[in-house]
Amino acid sequence: MDAAIADHATILSRDRESEFERIFKKHFKGLHAYACTILRDDFMAEEMVQNVFCRLWEKAEQLEIRESLSGYLYRSVYHESLNYIKHLKVRDAYQSYAIHQMDHTDNASHGIELAELERRLDTALKELPEKCRTIFQMSRFEELKYQEIAERLDLPVKTVENQMGKALRLLRLKLVDFLPASFLIFFLS
Repeated sequence: MDAAIADHATILSRDRESEFERIFKKHFKGLHAYACTILRDDFMAEEMVQNVFCRLWEKAEQLEIRESLSGYLYRSVYHESLNYIKHLKVRDAYQSYAIHQMDHTDNASHGIELAELERRLDTALKELPEKCRTIFQMSRFEELKYQEIAERLDLPVKTVENQMGKALRLLRLKLVDFLPASFLIFFLS
């Protein structure tokens, strides 16, 4: 009996893989070209499409696609690409802030302070519970709204709000003695 169940599971697994491969082959080129028009970067466009297909594979049983599969894939690539662009904007804003600070302080001491800031921020983020860290990074680095985070992680919006509050409290405690108040307000509010 157990062998029959195992054989059946293997057949379903093979069917799932072949169906996924068919979908991938059918849609990859078009999705990649679409992402290229948004990002104007061939490599990152491929990354965005790969991310969408990875999520499709990982969450296939949980997804409820209420439109055509093609429409769902194009919408997913669009959002994935926009999130990447938002991430770049946050990174660029941080780099501009760091450069501005460097222009107004002694370069040697600032380099040490910047390295210490990066080390402390990285440590503080790693010390957050996994769910807190994931939600914080999606909110601050990908600039997703709580509703979008809740949908992606299949969580209630209230849970996302609570986890963000927890993450912000913990990061403030760990970084308050190091960061300038203006940066704390921008980054942690």
